[in-house]
Amino acid sequence: MTISMSSASLPVCQTMLGNLAHFLDKAQAHAQARGFDAAVLLQYRLAPDMLPFTKQIQIACDAAKNGAARISGVEAPRFEDNEASFADLKARIQKTLDFLATVPAASLDGTEDKEVTFPVGKDKTRTMKCEAYLKHWMLPNMFFHVTMAYAMLRHNGVDLGKSDYLAGARA
Repeated sequence: MTISMSSASLPVCQTMLGNLAHFLDKAQAHAQARGFDAAVLLQYRLAPDMLPFTKQIQIACDAAKNGAARISGVEAPRFEDNEASFADLKARIQKTLDFLATVPAASLDGTEDKEVTFPVGKDKTRTMKCEAYLKHWMLPNMFFHVTMAYAMLRHNGVDLGKSDYLAGARA
């Protein structure tokens, strides 16, 4: 059996976003154990020109929901990007997971050669075949921002390891 667009996208996004929620749980526990307000991590950056932690979570969610929507032809919900707490970020992840659960696998399967046009930056677009978009844009973008969130938390002493990144709460 060949791999399908739905099996290569939905469960992968669901797993990684679930793992991202797990990172947030561990970060909150770390802050509580160390006696500091976890909110100080929300605007943390690894470099001055890097987007802050909150934006990493937002973009990871957007990569998954907008990517699945673009490929399937289903309309994605719009989120306001107004998260101001760990609870807000966890709610955003959950809203994204809830949306992904509504995307019919059949609407993704067979779209490999369909073209998708998507924004790149503030004023440009790019067009790719859906299979290439999934493999070379959507998933790498989601993985990048999940990885950056992981790295920011690790840098700040949160006890995360490879098993958290790969298996999350199931670790």
